[in-house]
Amino acid sequence: MAETKKIRTTVDIYGQQYVIVGTESSSHIRLVASMVDDKMREIGSKNPSLDVSKLAVLTALNAMNDLVKLKDHVEKLESELNRVKE
Repeated sequence: MAETKKIRTTVDIYGQQYVIVGTESSSHIRLVASMVDDKMREIGSKNPSLDVSKLAVLTALNAMNDLVKLKDHVEKLESELNRVKE
């Protein structure tokens, strides 16, 4: 069984450094971390009294909400495509 090489990438999110270990490219990890940082800063600017842990949870909720909406959209498009193919 071939082992997938793990890549270590250091990123900065909301002023904190994190070492992310995974199989995605460093550029992919940096992009995702940048998006998380941007969303945290956006939410934080609208709610300056939030502590970092609540800000992180709100950021995660926003990200999962976007993911659910995208999955629903993909399902609708796949359904429409299947209908057109028939």
